[in-house]
Amino acid sequence: MANVLFTNVRIIDGTGAAPYAGEVLVQGNRITRIARGARSLPLSGMTVIDGAGATLMPGMVEAHTHFGWNNSATLDGIQMMPTEEHVLWTAGVAHTYLSQGFTSCVGAATPKPRIDVVIRNSINSGLIPGPRYLAASQEITVAGSLGDDTLPHLPFQEFSFGRVVSGPEQMREVVRMFLKYGVDNIKLNLSGDNFVPGADAKTTWMSDEEVAMAVRETSVRGKRVIVHARSTASVKQALRHNIKLIYHASYTDEEALDMLEAVKDSVFVAPGLSVIERLLYAGDEHGISHKKAIEMGYLEEAEATAKSLKEMHKRGIRVLPGGDYGFAWAKHGENATDLQYLVKYAGMTPMETLVAATRFGGEVMMMGDELGLLKEGYLADLLLVDGDPLADLSILVDKRNLLAIMKDGEFFKQPEVRAAAPGRWSLSAA
Repeated sequence: MANVLFTNVRIIDGTGAAPYAGEVLVQGNRITRIARGARSLPLSGMTVIDGAGATLMPGMVEAHTHFGWNNSATLDGIQMMPTEEHVLWTAGVAHTYLSQGFTSCVGAATPKPRIDVVIRNSINSGLIPGPRYLAASQEITVAGSLGDDTLPHLPFQEFSFGRVVSGPEQMREVVRMFLKYGVDNIKLNLSGDNFVPGADAKTTWMSDEEVAMAVRETSVRGKRVIVHARSTASVKQALRHNIKLIYHASYTDEEALDMLEAVKDSVFVAPGLSVIERLLYAGDEHGISHKKAIEMGYLEEAEATAKSLKEMHKRGIRVLPGGDYGFAWAKHGENATDLQYLVKYAGMTPMETLVAATRFGGEVMMMGDELGLLKEGYLADLLLVDGDPLADLSILVDKRNLLAIMKDGEFFKQPEVRAAAPGRWSLSAA
C-alpha cells in the first residue's frame, strides 16, 4: 500500500455536510489527514494525485446484494445454472460491483448454499477482486411462499431457489447448516411477493415460532438475521423479533411506522426498488406489459412503497439504497440507479441519498466506526468522480465517470494520469 495524496479535489465526506475543496492523505489503508483548501500536506515519499476539481467521496455500499443472481427473468433460471459456471459467474459479478464504485456489499441471499461464503473468502484472501462482503445463506422460506419452487421428484431441494422449512425444528436444522458453512447473514422470507402466483406482497407466511428459532440460533453465533418483508404484518413480525435489517417494507401502517421509529437508531430498511420500477415501466421487453404489471399488483405496491418510505424518511428511519439487481430487467452494474429511486420514492435529496450509500452503508456493514465516511482514521475506501453527483446522481451509474476506485488503501482502478513533476501526477485530459 503506497502513500497517496489527493489534492485539488472537491470533498463529499458522507456526513451530509456541504462539499468543500481540499486535500486527503492516505497512508497504508487509512485516511490519515484531511485539509481544507491547498494546505501542502507533506509530500515526501508519496504519490500526489491532482484531481483537477473532481469529486472525492467514500466508496458506496450496496445493502441488498445478490452476487449469484445471473440476470435471468425467472427464479428457476437463476437456480438451474450449473454449479461450476455459477461460481465463475458470481466471481465476475463481484468484480463488476467493485468496478461500479461499490466497495462494500451486504449479501442478501445466495442461490446455492455455499457460493456467497466461497466468494467472500476468495475476496478476503486476494484470490479474486471484489468489495468487502458479508455472505448470506439461501433464502429460507415455507411451502407456498417466495422461494418455494421445489419439484417433488428432486430430493434434498437440490434445485430449489430457496430452502423450504416447516416448523421450528426444521428451521433450527437449516440455520445451523448455513452457520456451519460460515455465512454472516441468515435470510428469511417472511412475506410473499407479487412475482409469486398465490403469494402476493401483502401476504405473510412464516410463523412466529419459526422466526424465533432462526433468531435464537443465529444470535448464539453472533450473526445476523435479515428478512424479505413486503407486507405490513411481516414488517411488524420482524420488529417483534428484534431483526435489524428489513428488505422492502412496502406496506406499513401507523403501528408499523411507530415500531420502526422506536428502534430507528438500530434498524435499517433497504426497499429494493428496482423490481417495482422496472417491471412497471420497462417490463415489455421481458414479457411483462405495463397492464400485466398492474394486474400483478406492482402499481399498488409502488404507491404503498412511496407512502411508506416518505414517512420513514420523515421519521428519521435509515433507508438504504440497494436491491434485487441481477434480474433481466435490472442487471448487475446498474445498482447506483437506486439513488435516483430514493429521490423518487422516499423524497430524499441527492445529498441524503449519498449519506445513505456511504455513512449508513458503513453502519449496515457493522463497521460504522471506521467505514463509510471520508474522515481521519477511517478506512480508505474512496471514489474519485468526474463531475458532481449532487447535481446529477446518474453520473454514478456510468463507471466511466469513476476516475479512480480505492479499496482498503489500494487502487482497484487507478486514475489515468500524466506526470506533472517528480512524484506528482495530474489527471489526464482523457
